[in-house]
Amino acid sequence: MVSIQSTQTGTLMRLTPNRSLSWRGNLRILYSLCGLSALIVTGMILAGAWVVLPFVGLELGALAVGLYYTALCCRQQEVVSLDGDTLTIEKGIYRRQTRWQWPRRYTRAWLEVPRHPWTPPAVYLGHRDEEVPLAPFLNHQDTAELVQALEHAGLTVERRQLSP
Repeated sequence: MVSIQSTQTGTLMRLTPNRSLSWRGNLRILYSLCGLSALIVTGMILAGAWVVLPFVGLELGALAVGLYYTALCCRQQEVVSLDGDTLTIEKGIYRRQTRWQWPRRYTRAWLEVPRHPWTPPAVYLGHRDEEVPLAPFLNHQDTAELVQALEHAGLTVERRQLSP
């Protein structure tokens, strides 16, 4: 998801993955599956198939770990701010973990168009010998919106076709 805010000094772009469910929604699904599994396992235990119990526990534990990891990955965020003569990129989960700050005039941007139409294009920002991939989690529509916002903010986005 691309969120663009115009400030007095420039532009602020907040890039986040699309999230279909909140953490509470994930917990509701996990609790309902735990309840349903408890009903089924209770019937199996009463029928004498107690061996099913550890496997149900492992399955629900793996599901909980998978939901947590997915929710954590969906909390990542990238912020690109274009203020005056500087371009700043900040990336992190819950807080800023990495930061790049470059002169806006010497920053280049390019879009790598993939060979396969289902693969979303990749956006990069670079300065001298540094390259930063920008929001690899964006889909086609969000990537197009990001490129349009970068061009509107004054950056020239070069389009490159990946060679086979």
